Amino acid sequence: MGAAERTRRGLVGAIAGVAAVIFGAGIGELAAAILSPGSSPFAAIGSALIDFAPPWAKETAIGLFGTNDKAALLVGIAIVLLIVAGGAGILEQRLPPWGRVVFILVGIAGAVAALTRADAGLLSWIPSILAGVGASVALWMLVARAPAPAAPAPASRDAAAEPSSAPGRAPSRVSRADDAGVDRRRFLLWSGGAVAIGVFATIGGATLRAGARSVEAIRAKLTLPTPAAQAPAIPASAELGIPGLSSVVTPNASFYRIDTALIVPQVDPADWSLRVYGMVENEFTLTWDELLALPLEESVTTLTCVSNAVGGDLIGNALWLGHPIRALLARAKPTADADMVLSRSIDGFTASSPLEALTDDRNAILAVGMNGDLLPAEHGFPVRMVVPGLYGYVSATKWVTELQVMRYTDAAAYWTQRGWSERGPIKLESRIDVPRKSQGLKAGDTVIAGVAWQQHVGVSGVEVQIDEGDWMPATLATAISDDTWVQWSIPWTATAGDHLLRCRAISATGEVQTGTLADVVPDGATGWNERFITVFA
Repeated sequence: MGAAERTRRGLVGAIAGVAAVIFGAGIGELAAAILSPGSSPFAAIGSALIDFAPPWAKETAIGLFGTNDKAALLVGIAIVLLIVAGGAGILEQRLPPWGRVVFILVGIAGAVAALTRADAGLLSWIPSILAGVGASVALWMLVARAPAPAAPAPASRDAAAEPSSAPGRAPSRVSRADDAGVDRRRFLLWSGGAVAIGVFATIGGATLRAGARSVEAIRAKLTLPTPAAQAPAIPASAELGIPGLSSVVTPNASFYRIDTALIVPQVDPADWSLRVYGMVENEFTLTWDELLALPLEESVTTLTCVSNAVGGDLIGNALWLGHPIRALLARAKPTADADMVLSRSIDGFTASSPLEALTDDRNAILAVGMNGDLLPAEHGFPVRMVVPGLYGYVSATKWVTELQVMRYTDAAAYWTQRGWSERGPIKLESRIDVPRKSQGLKAGDTVIAGVAWQQHVGVSGVEVQIDEGDWMPATLATAISDDTWVQWSIPWTATAGDHLLRCRAISATGEVQTGTLADVVPDGATGWNERFITVFA
């Protein structure tokens, strides 16, 4: 077999492998939608990759893709799977049945990943196994229908002189070409059919999942109770009204989302409960109706992700409605030697919050509302935690179902196990929003503006430096509270040329934001936000 024929055969095998895996993946996604929506083979494998990925890989993904990191992960999984599928198809042609074995092993890996999820059910393994078996069977059938190898060229002049026709049959050379053409068309038809079935099955699975999300319909019918304590009105002077400057309250649709859930949990409030237990005198369980019957309080709090790089946008401010966690812990009565509360999400995520941060006077709440509406599903509906002054990885548990009072020495939370610090107090930071990097700024009078924050401490000032000059004080907007970010601005007469802008914040306690650069790992980034601006004449 010549090099050209080997290439052709390899291409045929690769096509068979890709078509087979699309068929199997579709079957798996459809089965997951019917049996166990959370056990999607893609989601199971993706979640396992998230769990086992080193911190640098997670930070690279967030740095490159931001809040689109999950979509990027799924696309990456799909690309790798297609490459593996092509290789399995070639292997099946050359060394059957090892190509099919590859698909079976991938299916088993998906099943194991699905079963090890915290929210796994008795049927969670089935979709991945069906995907692996379906892909294996499809590969066997497609390879069996692959075009036969091309006939060798005539070996001699005598062989080439074979009569071109004979009574009752077509010329042999034309017959071989026709047969090869029929084989190719039949193979491509079967391959295309496998791909079509896989695509339609995937679409069907997505449609079934969407139709099964009765939680959204339930959520749409619910209304928030009247707060027992309303938040003070946000003063008009909290918003500077500068184009391009982040709004003082972040709309729900624009609020950043960073979590480990590839598929957003769909939790029916009627099935939700919160267990408070551990090193307490009184363990108890709270239902949704019982939570709503408790006094609910409004508060405005800025949340920040520990993965937020200097100048990053993984931060948002919202009006929250919920019940104080300190009241629940007072009911539970933690023992004297407890120092941590391990919160647990329905999908198994855990966060370790210092006990004192949940029992002091800050507005640490079990939130049910966000900006005047029920929590969106992607932000933790029906219930999540909101704790001012702590990064989200140690406090902002979404879809929360457990609060376990314990000691730091007895357990490590999800991110602590992966190299992050046990406690995550918010660091003093500031950011330049305008002028934007891509803005075509003309010389003349303009403004430099941004936001600054250190939740549960507060910001007393912001300073701006232009081209390594003196630090100049900016004007602060009215802060909503010490638990929120604050807008700032300073006038600037911009001259033509390239300029370097920097900002730094001063906390309510007099701390000046450090210019020392530190990575987000293990407990948040530090440094001054810099912006290089070109001003045109």
